[in-house]
Amino acid sequence: MEERRGNIKAENEMNINMKEEQSTLDWRGRPSNPNKHGDFQAASFVLGLQAFEIMAIAAVGNNLITYVINEMHFSLSNSANIVTNFVGTIFLLALLGGYLSDSFLGSFWTMLIFGFVELSGLILLSVQAHVPQLKPPKCNMVTDGEKCEEAKGVKGLIFFVALYLVALGSGCVKPNMIAHGADQFNIQTKKLSTYFNAAYFAFSVGELFALTLLIWIQTHAGMYVGFGLSAAAMAMGLITLVSGTLYYRNKPPQGSIFTPVAQVLVAAILKRKQICPSNPNSNCSMLQTQRFRFLDKACIKNEDGNNRRKESPWRLCSVSQVEKVKILIAVIPIFGCTIVFNTILAQLQTFSVQQGSAMDTQLTNSFHIAPASLQSIPYIMLIFILPLYHKFFVPFATNITGHESGISPLQRIGSGLFLATFSMISAALLEKKRRESALHSGKTISIFWITPQFLIFGLSEMLTAVGLIEFFYKQSLNGMQAFFTAITYCSYSFGFYLSSVLVSLVNKITSASSNTGGWLSYNDLNKNRLDLFYWLLAVLSFLNFLNYLFWARWHSHHSSPPPQPTALSKDVGYENIP
Repeated sequence: MEERRGNIKAENEMNINMKEEQSTLDWRGRPSNPNKHGDFQAASFVLGLQAFEIMAIAAVGNNLITYVINEMHFSLSNSANIVTNFVGTIFLLALLGGYLSDSFLGSFWTMLIFGFVELSGLILLSVQAHVPQLKPPKCNMVTDGEKCEEAKGVKGLIFFVALYLVALGSGCVKPNMIAHGADQFNIQTKKLSTYFNAAYFAFSVGELFALTLLIWIQTHAGMYVGFGLSAAAMAMGLITLVSGTLYYRNKPPQGSIFTPVAQVLVAAILKRKQICPSNPNSNCSMLQTQRFRFLDKACIKNEDGNNRRKESPWRLCSVSQVEKVKILIAVIPIFGCTIVFNTILAQLQTFSVQQGSAMDTQLTNSFHIAPASLQSIPYIMLIFILPLYHKFFVPFATNITGHESGISPLQRIGSGLFLATFSMISAALLEKKRRESALHSGKTISIFWITPQFLIFGLSEMLTAVGLIEFFYKQSLNGMQAFFTAITYCSYSFGFYLSSVLVSLVNKITSASSNTGGWLSYNDLNKNRLDLFYWLLAVLSFLNFLNYLFWARWHSHHSSPPPQPTALSKDVGYENIP
């Protein structure tokens, strides 16, 4: 039986790979040639775009809270929410980018069009940061916070228009970078897993340059120079993307990806009273999975005597349509379990930066570390760990597990979620030490004490982010790769929005229960209780990990195909024989 299953799996993989080769096109719209198009020679251009794009957006997002407070003059809590809402919007708009790509434009044109939108927003940010008339008058928010004029009216409008042009462009570009790069490989090849690791390596390189060089320039030469360099990096990314045009294999858009999903749901409801054939030799065996059996009714064919009626696509759906809907529903719990993880990420880009600002940033007599550059710590580590992970850990784990990636994507996600809890524990302990040192002994501890929380989360993010992207891409059927990849970015969005809600909720509850103000009410961290907020996140993270274990086990159990051969390529339905 096991040998038979192995043969079936190998045959299905070969059929899928052949079908993929036949469905991809070159830049002229002709069938792609495997000897000329695709593979790492094409994916390397997409990796270049990814490195430059993340370099541009990270330099803006990771130091944005400093710009919003010091030059736009928003309060600390409002500034934190502006940053988290901005980042959250980027990742939410990834759904739009995935939908437009799979349905109408294709990955390449979606990246090119919205890459220019992102570039225009970066240029506008740079212009506003450079022209004094477009900003509020200079003011020290620490000493004269209540007297400082907040950015309002035209100045506020220009700021938010520029910011959300960047969000729109980046959001639509992000999922298509991953999807278009992965499209250069057959989905059943081992190279695909290697590509996902390479994509995260490119991401880490871009983040490292942004968090060190570009943020250092922002701090010492001015934000307008930093924003201008971000625009230049994005322009270089677009040039890199266009340079690979002759080598790409492109998956053409399939039309609206939501219509087939809606058809399955409508057909299943209309035929809810019908019964699927239980005979194992019937067409029921063609469905790949046994989960969500109520959707199978969308495939039942009605018969009128010996004459078959031609049914509307809203009453009769194909097996592959039903399978897409099943997959879409089945991944929702896994998606949900990564939201708290990204709420933790939001803290490292906001409150942890302010945490570093309240510490001793002096490295030498003449050199100070920019607090936002602290986030480069995990990426320095990951640039060395990722090649070692792929070179040594994956082969070692493969010999034990038999999995081509060493451990499965679900196991990789779970490992990352588990480590995230310890990042918040480290952050809470550090903040308690920093606060007590400042209040009781008047000492400012070194900024290097903050390193452990970034190192732990960096390793956690490597495991979770790569595992999540690989999991979602491999779950999707042909025509939905970009949208499924966009769902992983949507998790970031929900995480950052949840961060904003938590900050506001915690402030409201703790302010009501205390006469001294809430945990996060003041611009001065020494008056706040950020350490208690981090402990709250640590508890939420651990509970989220336990929740993930349940859903990962459920998904593994219910996504296993039955032992009989499947036939996903046959777009036929059940026959309801009276």
